[in-house]
Amino acid sequence: MILLILVSANAMAQKFALVDMEYILKNVPAYERANEQLNQVSKKWQAEVDALTTEAQTLYKNYQSEAVFLSEEQKTKSEESIIAKEKEAAELKKKYFGPEGELYKKRESLMAPIQDEIYNAVKEISDQKGYSLVLDRASDSGIIFASPKIDISNEVLAKLGYANN
Repeated sequence: MILLILVSANAMAQKFALVDMEYILKNVPAYERANEQLNQVSKKWQAEVDALTTEAQTLYKNYQSEAVFLSEEQKTKSEESIIAKEKEAAELKKKYFGPEGELYKKRESLMAPIQDEIYNAVKEISDQKGYSLVLDRASDSGIIFASPKIDISNEVLAKLGYANN
């Protein structure tokens, strides 16, 4: 019975807070700039991949229309160049957009400093106010209800040096 009371008292002594990462990120200009930079580089890289894919499609269409006039050796050579172009497009797509591709690396290099800064602000506020746990309201964490009183998103923005909106 005493153990139950101690555990209950300990649980009640813990303080919790929420942050809304979507809200915080929308109010951090560096995040918007990083997103814009990622969008621009993504479009550029996608255009490169699309150009190679179009080249492969053009080679294939030309091959189809000329196939009856080509020798077996010429057919083989054309087929090989089509396959090579398709492979080149696939490899470039993987290089840019694959799981460990250039876009992933670029996102990491741009976003990690912003995320670290936000984490440090949350940690400082938590240390100052004695929060044992800070949850992200914006994540898919299964929070059904949370009092706005425990939302420290504006405090985090203030700690980062951004005005509360």
